[in-house]
Amino acid sequence: MARFVLSLHTPPSDHDTTQRIVKFANACLAQGHTIDAIFLYQQGIYHASTHFDLSSDELRISALWQQLADQELNLMLCVTAAQKRGLDIKNTGVFKVAGLAEFAMLASDADKWVQFK
Repeated sequence: MARFVLSLHTPPSDHDTTQRIVKFANACLAQGHTIDAIFLYQQGIYHASTHFDLSSDELRISALWQQLADQELNLMLCVTAAQKRGLDIKNTGVFKVAGLAEFAMLASDADKWVQFK
């Protein structure tokens, strides 16, 4: 079975890409593959923000991330991208703050790195 690292580069408002990464992660796990990490980068760091409120008819993004966290996936966000965009890195929900070096090491050890943009 393959080991994957996934990265998400789009904001929460891009529902299509958010749904694609979640479906891809679930499909990988269902087929017995391993996901070493999902890394939020660039505008993707906003998925870790606790400061947006979605209306009831919008995609429940935080619930999707919680479901992946419940499967004990390593959910990470880039500390530099988060700080540059004013994200509170002490309050990131299910996401662990990490650096690009840590992400690069995970990606180099994985069989496949898949970007979602």
